[in-house]
Amino acid sequence: MEIAAYIEHSILKPTTTIADIEKLCAEAVRHNFTTVCVPPLFVKKAKQLCVNSAVQIATVIGFPFGYSAVEAKLAEVLLAMVDGADELEVVINIAALKNNDWQYLANELNTILPIIKRKQKGIKIIIETALLTEDEIIKCCDLYGIAGVNFIKTSTGYAEKVVLIESVKLLRKHLADAVKINASGDILSFQFAKALIDAGADSIACSNGMLVLEESKS
Repeated sequence: MEIAAYIEHSILKPTTTIADIEKLCAEAVRHNFTTVCVPPLFVKKAKQLCVNSAVQIATVIGFPFGYSAVEAKLAEVLLAMVDGADELEVVINIAALKNNDWQYLANELNTILPIIKRKQKGIKIIIETALLTEDEIIKCCDLYGIAGVNFIKTSTGYAEKVVLIESVKLLRKHLADAVKINASGDILSFQFAKALIDAGADSIACSNGMLVLEESKS
């Protein structure tokens, strides 16, 4: 397995420095990782560092808890696209979901998605599977999958539980083939990364992409 083609090389810690971004992007370009995901502050810098490569630039919206008002998320999306983001990773409002306010979530999606699509950018919807019941995950598949998002992402990495292989399998079962799955959260080994891919993940978001890569060669 050529694992590099699956890796979204991420750094989203609050202490991120320019040096961290330079290292992340250099590794991604050198090893042909699919994407780098960086805080909004560093989108423009990452775009410059990955110029003339196939590496996509992603950033997060409403990170990490999805609490931001719809209007705030839309402003974040617009600014990120101006700075050069290729993919927008939007954290849904988990509080709305847990209060069964699917109309709020539909309105959030219907406000943001057309803007991203119009600019021909990619959208990943982060649903935090570790905090959801099976029924809630299936409802997310119905809402976001039918709407035509590019990816559903399993986690921000800030949930108290790790991504589960069973959650990836459940997503794959209830999503159309055109909607991809981005597995994220405490992916600390090549073995676990491969298991997630075998379960149906189309890409792996991890902050230790180099470790996963090196393990795949051993």
